[in-house]
Amino acid sequence: MASKTIVQRDGVSVYDYRCEAGPGDRPYMELHQRFSVSYVHRGTFGYRVRGRAYELVAGAVLIGRPGDEYMCTHDHNAGGDECLSFQFAPDLAETTEAQTKSWQSGALPPIPELMVMGELAQAAAEGSCDVGLDEIGLLLVGRLIEVSSGAKSRPVKTTALARRKAVQTALWIDANAHEPIELASCAREAGLSPFHFLRLFANVLGVTPHQYLVRARLRRAARLLADDQRSITDVALDVGFADLSNFVRTFRRAAGVSPRRFRQAAGGDRKILQERLRPAALG
Repeated sequence: MASKTIVQRDGVSVYDYRCEAGPGDRPYMELHQRFSVSYVHRGTFGYRVRGRAYELVAGAVLIGRPGDEYMCTHDHNAGGDECLSFQFAPDLAETTEAQTKSWQSGALPPIPELMVMGELAQAAAEGSCDVGLDEIGLLLVGRLIEVSSGAKSRPVKTTALARRKAVQTALWIDANAHEPIELASCAREAGLSPFHFLRLFANVLGVTPHQYLVRARLRRAARLLADDQRSITDVALDVGFADLSNFVRTFRRAAGVSPRRFRQAAGGDRKILQERLRPAALG
């Protein structure tokens, strides 16, 4: 099985697993090392755990619990399969009765409430949305608990103190946007658990912490591109993007033009602005 690390952060890691095993390959026992939720993005395979057997297809979810032995089989598919796997530190896999039951579920079939989160995660992994993968992982776990246990999440209490924490953390993110910032570090700044902080921040400010971070970086990048002569690569690194390609892709998605074209427009190239403002031709 080929494994690619997509994200490795404090408490949450995300991996892309691609397996080419087929009916002729002999299965073997494996051991879950961490709590995990794996979204089946493509293909199909069998999953055997704690005496139960599941046949997983695209849209299904595999649930792993530390210490559980399991086996994956490939009796019905010669085309391989692909999963996006979220793996959590124990302190993020909280142990209320409903959550304990959820981690023992083994697997769940394609369910709309989980499929949409899985596809959002896939889009984030491919760089086509600005929600953080660690955020999506926690949201996926929250939805998983609701679906498997029937226990609805309680509404976040937005007291004056809670709102102040959200706003103060946003100010902290803005001041440190040029540095690497993770969801766990934001939660520590607010004095809350990552899961509770994520829900509170989004409820109060209307965006997730990672979305706010990306937009803070984009604001600064737009100003630097308009007012500064440093290279586009230097702008990307100075505002906090780890690499140029990610910056260009994210900026183009937000502005509708590349950073270079944006700089040209800021320098007086009216043609670019006219192209952006021109209404779509009537059919």
